[in-house]
Amino acid sequence: MRVSRPAQSSVQKSRENEVMAGLTTPMTPKDQANRTPERVLVLEPGRAERNYWRDLWLYRELFITLAWRDVAVHYKQTVIGIAWAVVRPLLTMLIFTVVFGRLAKLRSDGAVPYPVLVMAGMLPWMLFSTILNEGSNSIVSSANLISKVYFPRLIVPCASAVVALVDFGISFVLLVLMMFWFGVRPDLRILFLPLFILLAMLASLGPALYIAALNVRYRDFRFVIPFIMQLGMYVSPVGFSSARVPEKWRLLYSLNPTVGVIDGFRWCLLGGQSHLSVPSFCLGTAVTGVLLWLGISYFRKTERSFADLV
Repeated sequence: MRVSRPAQSSVQKSRENEVMAGLTTPMTPKDQANRTPERVLVLEPGRAERNYWRDLWLYRELFITLAWRDVAVHYKQTVIGIAWAVVRPLLTMLIFTVVFGRLAKLRSDGAVPYPVLVMAGMLPWMLFSTILNEGSNSIVSSANLISKVYFPRLIVPCASAVVALVDFGISFVLLVLMMFWFGVRPDLRILFLPLFILLAMLASLGPALYIAALNVRYRDFRFVIPFIMQLGMYVSPVGFSSARVPEKWRLLYSLNPTVGVIDGFRWCLLGGQSHLSVPSFCLGTAVTGVLLWLGISYFRKTERSFADLV
């Protein structure tokens, strides 16, 4: 028995024709230019290794999101908020000024007031230590994200460094006010300051990547970092000038990568009254490059197992 289909009205037929025409109408060049390209994720053996650095760029939006999340969490539900970025270096500077400046009678460079000398060394040290501390714990802190989603894991510790950069920017305003109060005027050397900021970030990022990878497998490494930071602040030229180090020990002392960074900061900010040793700076930069290479290499080597261990 044949069942006849109900006849379509002319209105229905015209609507169907309009829909089919819209589906088959080719896109104009303007529509093609405004069309958002679709990102296709291809899973195949070895692809992540071959395109790792390209994937870092493709996941730049994730980097921005994680950086913003870390900054928001850092200042969320705090008593005085971003003022911590001012209180911490200010109190540390006051302690150094009383202990080393008044009691130990340590002298400054040239005519620079001792509090300004300490603050100019405190800021790069805190930038270094904060990146090292935050980056070392970043993988374990993001365990839920790492165990569920694929992305280049190198993004996580790099995004955590943005928190330290924000703190540095806030604390730098305090240093500018102190320099104005004490009458310290920088010269054109201040144009090189961004270079030393970048060097401080790279000097801390290498050890941070290495320790972050170790911290995934050996969780007791998180207890070692505060001890290293406390010890490192006293062996770095924060409360004194590296010119006080005897000449015969100067190159050995420059193996500490923060020495060249702190000396460079003071050289840029203190109007030429602080000396920058070129051999010491070159040696510290070379050590920074080696530590960065070791950190990235070990991190890349072990990041495949992060999702299973965190």
